Amino acid sequence: MTFTFARRMTIAAIMFLVCLAAACTGRTVQNATKSTVEGLVRDISCAIQNPRATAMNLNMQCTLECARNGAALIILTKDGALYVPMSNATPDKDERSQLMPFVGKYVKATGTVYEKSGTRAIAIDEIVEMKDVHLVTDAQ
Repeated sequence: MTFTFARRMTIAAIMFLVCLAAACTGRTVQNATKSTVEGLVRDISCAIQNPRATAMNLNMQCTLECARNGAALIILTKDGALYVPMSNATPDKDERSQLMPFVGKYVKATGTVYEKSGTRAIAIDEIVEMKDVHLVTDAQ
């Protein structure tokens, strides 16, 4: 089947517009998976700076104070992985208000998990407290 130059250009233009529309309306992310993360919602600084800080042991007063003072919040898993909360929106929006009620609590967060160069993030669709998990809240 032979196509005329005009027909080839029309097909090429249509393919270009379809690709352009796909690029503008959504993004394909290779490093994203739907997943569930379980861990402690807390400030990031103590989780990184304090070698004794774990997902099961925390100084509740310090954690709440750091959160109230604007510290970045993360989810710290039992195996020590840190997940930075992010939104599903582009541009990204602040997820702090969604996490504040869970500071110092062990949670199950379901959403899209991203990983790049060792950094993990989660765009949370649903988050619930796991009330049956016992935390040591007087740890220093």
